Parts: sequence; structure tokens; C-alpha cells
Amino acid sequence: MTATLTLTEDDVRAALGSVVDPELDEPITDLGFVRSVTVSDDAVEVHLRLPTSFCAPNFAWLMVSDARDAVTALPGAGRVVVELDDHHDSDLINAGLAADAGYRGTFGHEAEDSLDELRATFLRKGHTAAMERALTAWLRADLTRAEDAVGGLCLGDLPADATTAALLSRRAALGLPVDPASPVLLAPDGSRPPAAAVTATLRRARSVRISVDGNAHFCRGLLTTRYPGAEADQTPRPSIDSRPLLPLEVLS
Repeated sequence: MTATLTLTEDDVRAALGSVVDPELDEPITDLGFVRSVTVSDDAVEVHLRLPTSFCAPNFAWLMVSDARDAVTALPGAGRVVVELDDHHDSDLINAGLAADAGYRGTFGHEAEDSLDELRATFLRKGHTAAMERALTAWLRADLTRAEDAVGGLCLGDLPADATTAALLSRRAALGLPVDPASPVLLAPDGSRPPAAAVTATLRRARSVRISVDGNAHFCRGLLTTRYPGAEADQTPRPSIDSRPLLPLEVLS
């Protein structure tokens, strides 16, 4: 006799933790975007919310559809309903998702040909930010280290911590090498930058990371303004420590 799997709210929230806001590079559970989770036997209903009613429909679709896919894949999940609340396209998105119409089938002529390139663009941006965090943490671990030294740094030189794990995860998602001998610092095309370009590459990466972090903090604030009490559902975003910031140079 086969045992029946009992699905719990914790199971659903753990699955939703794998869904990342493509622009903010952070799980929707940490951001407080999960408004409610209801589990009844094998039926699951999830409601999501966003910082504003006019968040880009393509971003909204990515998160809502990814959330449904994550919950549907859970062992023991039966009927799964994932809906987006209080967005100007909520009715359209929710109806399209329920009908399995896909992004193009839902938005018709307003939709891009594919969301694959958009997803890849934000994966690359997330990797750049994760790379900069790992390199900055390595530099700050010993303030005698010079920025140009990161050009010779390999993945195996990084500590086995959460920052490194995040970088390796993003590299794997992009098909970039994750072996210990691979260089940490990569140019946007995935190549190892020449020695003369190491500092400029790092500082460009820093500007990307600051942009990602700034957007995340801004959106968190907007969410708590729109939904008072939502801060209780947010997980504090890790920050690079409180020591003086390394130089930021915005290059054209």
C-alpha cells in the first residue's frame, strides 16, 4: 500500500523560495512577495503581490508562472492555483495562467517573441552582482590586497561560504565553468579579462551590483508602504559589511 504524501504550507513556501525576482535577483519569499499560502489536502492556493500595480507585466508573468511551476512540481501537489493580486494586469495574467495559455497566448501582440532572452539577461546581471560580492568579500578579508590581484583569483581560492555558493549557483545556471581552477573574474562575454582590464571589469561589476542592491531596497520599501505589515514577511537582505566601501568608478 502506497503512503499518501501530506503537503504542508512549509513545503509550499520552501518551493516558492526557489523563485527569484528576475530584476532584483532575490527569492520572492525573502522579498515578501508571497501574500498567502493555503493548503487543503493536496490542493494549494497561493497569492502573490508586488510593490506597485504597474510592475512590468513580463516580470510579473515570469514570477507568477515560475511560482506555479515550482509548487506544481512538489510531490503530493494536486490542484494548484497561483494568482497575482492588485496588479493592473492581474485578471489577464491569472486567466492566462489558469488556461495554460503561456506568455504569448496571454498577451498576444503585446508580448515579446520569447521571455528566454529576458531571463538570460537577468541571469547574467545576477551573476555579475554575485561575482562582485565574492570578489569584494575576498578583498576586504585582507585590506592589503590590491584590486588588480583579483585577476589571478580562482574559484578554489574563495572561502566555502554563502557568498561563494551563490556565485557558483549563478555560474552553473549560465553554463559557466565552476571547477576550482576557473577564474572568478569574468568579462561580460564570459572570458577572462586581460590584466590591463581587470580593475575596470571589477568596477563595472560593482556598478551592476550596487544597482541591483539599490533596486531591491527600494522595492522592499515600496512593498511595505503599499502593504503595511509586509516587512514581517521579508528576510533582511545580506549586505557587504560595514567597512569603508571600495572605490566605485562608473565607466562609459
